[in-house]
Amino acid sequence: MLKYKLVIFDFDGTLADTYHWFTSIMNQVADKYKFRRVAQNEYKTLRELSARRVMQHLGISMWKMPFISNHVRRLMARDLLRISLFAGVDELLERLSGMGVALAVVSSNSSQNVHSVLGQKNTALISYYECGVSIFSKTGRLKKIIRSSGLARSETLYVGDEIRDLEAARKANIAFGGVSWGYNKAESLAERSPGELFSSVQEIAECVT
Repeated sequence: MLKYKLVIFDFDGTLADTYHWFTSIMNQVADKYKFRRVAQNEYKTLRELSARRVMQHLGISMWKMPFISNHVRRLMARDLLRISLFAGVDELLERLSGMGVALAVVSSNSSQNVHSVLGQKNTALISYYECGVSIFSKTGRLKKIIRSSGLARSETLYVGDEIRDLEAARKANIAFGGVSWGYNKAESLAERSPGELFSSVQEIAECVT
């Protein structure tokens, strides 16, 4: 018997290994949109902070975020050959789908970037996509997917790598599983008592059964 019948994934930092690419373009974006550049030794501290705290730390105004997000999506589209899925993601998606679990992706990234990195086979395994989501608007998209699936919130697990993912899951009243390999440190997620904290991709499938 399945513990969860619907698993919703964040994309960047959860399914796709984008952290090092993101840090490589960070100061280019900072120069273009006039916020503070990031020294290499600062990233450790930034990974402990929520997205709102990072914006405050770097002096990023909320009104700039849609422009910054669109620019980052375009840069990723240019650099797609540098982006790959984490090891084991292909097998995870295939296993969950084979078990009869409905799969979904909610992401701030563009649908084109998400589909390109997932590849045709993985893209076909996922039933619901909500892409291009503004940085603090995931809760509404999570609820939309649940309504579309016809499944209950108690049967839904959202898997993500950031504090804002955890907060969105709580607002949507669904279970959250944090991953230890993404943008926010595992310790920062653990401090906020996620329902699950995964140290490997394989543990996600084990949690669902």
